[in-house]
Amino acid sequence: MTHVREPSTIESLVRREVLSLPAYDPGADPEEVARGSGATRVIKLSNNENPYGASPTVTAAVQRRLADVARYPDPTAKRLAHAIGGNLSVPTERIVLGNGSENILELLCQAVLDPGDLVITQAPGFSLHDTFPRMMGARVEKIPVTREFGFDAAAWQHALAASPKLVFLANPCNPTGAILTSAELEHVVAATPQSALLVLDEAYYEFARPNPAYPDGLQVLRNQDRPWIVLRTFSKAYGLAGFRVGYGVASSATLVRALDRVRTPYNVNQLAQDAAVAALGDQAHLADTVRRTGLEIARIANQLRDAGLRVAPSAANFLFIDTRCDADWVTRELHRSGIIVKAWRETGYGNFIRASLSTPEENDFFVRRLLEICRRRER
Repeated sequence: MTHVREPSTIESLVRREVLSLPAYDPGADPEEVARGSGATRVIKLSNNENPYGASPTVTAAVQRRLADVARYPDPTAKRLAHAIGGNLSVPTERIVLGNGSENILELLCQAVLDPGDLVITQAPGFSLHDTFPRMMGARVEKIPVTREFGFDAAAWQHALAASPKLVFLANPCNPTGAILTSAELEHVVAATPQSALLVLDEAYYEFARPNPAYPDGLQVLRNQDRPWIVLRTFSKAYGLAGFRVGYGVASSATLVRALDRVRTPYNVNQLAQDAAVAALGDQAHLADTVRRTGLEIARIANQLRDAGLRVAPSAANFLFIDTRCDADWVTRELHRSGIIVKAWRETGYGNFIRASLSTPEENDFFVRRLLEICRRRER
């Protein structure tokens, strides 16, 4: 007798690890906030975007390519890889390109992790440093920052002794914006077992670079005889968030070839490749963006601290702010004024919001409304 298989439910088909994953939180939808608030202008401070935009050379490069959109992109992105390699003095065979640097985080987990493997990362931290390993059935241990948002050397030393397979470390940290100094980064490198892959996520590298205490992770790791990869992106300081271009510099071409086995062949589209090459070629625009952003970070952080709020020290383009009350409520109240920030829902940080800064005028409006909301709650 032929056995008739019962129809499957979606839940029975999907892997157990996937069913338990949290949804990524991109922040509120600007159109919905505009409709709900009636605001004529929405100020979006939730995604760490660059308010000054991309270099004008990017627009010209993209326009030149539009006639070729019926063609597939270069699957190796060799022109962009050569540009990055020349800029960093790195062989192109050690460069991997991604649809944003989080695409490379995903590839690393797919290529390296087996169920039950241990991954070490920080808390609070970028959600995908937790989500992608869990997607592969790995275990994730998060090392908390100190009360002052600093590096807990003893906690990292203890965690790394447990033989993780992957170590995700962001410098600067997202969401706090705090940095590891050269000595702290070297402490992690020395404590990480040779059997582990050390992943240094430097998505905000360009913003942090002017800080004399900030180490260039590529220089720290360049001569290390161990597996490592440094991740950077064009989405933040270069202003190409809409194009989604990230890259990694790996310790060896062997690691890049492994990532090539699991990435899609055309994971960086041709317009994005051309845009990134153009952006990389305009270092003056980048320097101006970094300078203006740094001035605003210092100015707004000082204003908030003077008003009595606790703000993490930030070397990035965003601030991590203790509102002293429920952050979800604060976020909803800001929506009434057309301002979007991200409430941080990680355990232990329910009073914190992360706000990427914009132009001085928009930043001033944000500060006024935030302080009004916090004072109203305290009355």
